[in-house]
Amino acid sequence: MAVGLVVMVVAWLAAHRGVAVVTVLLAGLAGAVWVRRRRERAQWRETQLRGLRYALAQLDALHHQEFEQAVRELMRRDGCPDATRVGGRGDLGADVKATDPLGRRWVIQCKHRRDGERGSAVGTPDLQVLNGTARPVHQADIAVLVTNGRVTGPAEEFARQQRLHLVDRRLLATWAAGSQPLWDLLGALPPPRRPSALS
Repeated sequence: MAVGLVVMVVAWLAAHRGVAVVTVLLAGLAGAVWVRRRRERAQWRETQLRGLRYALAQLDALHHQEFEQAVRELMRRDGCPDATRVGGRGDLGADVKATDPLGRRWVIQCKHRRDGERGSAVGTPDLQVLNGTARPVHQADIAVLVTNGRVTGPAEEFARQQRLHLVDRRLLATWAAGSQPLWDLLGALPPPRRPSALS
């Protein structure tokens, strides 16, 4: 039955060539418009990401999952198109994973404080989880804890000892404002994994 229907349609189109030509032209035009709109949407998204900026008040107002999404978007803005949010139950200390333009793998633990600087400080236990999983489980080259709050003195010392990077409220404000990518704001990073235009 399907074959018979196809044969009838082909026979009708052969008898009415003008309709067939117009149909093909309209289908081609519709396809071209669809491709163009898709390309424009992708370009607009890229433009939005390049211009992405957050104020601390915006970050403070987010839910903790939205905060993780914001960190992911900041990494994408800075040139990590593979940045993904993996946070949630069973994340094993990784909320965001990304690969920077130099090929280095980033594992980021996010600690959002609803009260910002007035909220509870991030302590050593949070960093111990990150330290225990970032490199052996997630194969991180760079392990980072990002918070919109404060970090305790003992946690800062532990981070130094274990080669963990901290992005506290002050550094987050600079990064989120969009002046520099995160790797330009942090010191003592490992060398590139692969040569690139940035290395």
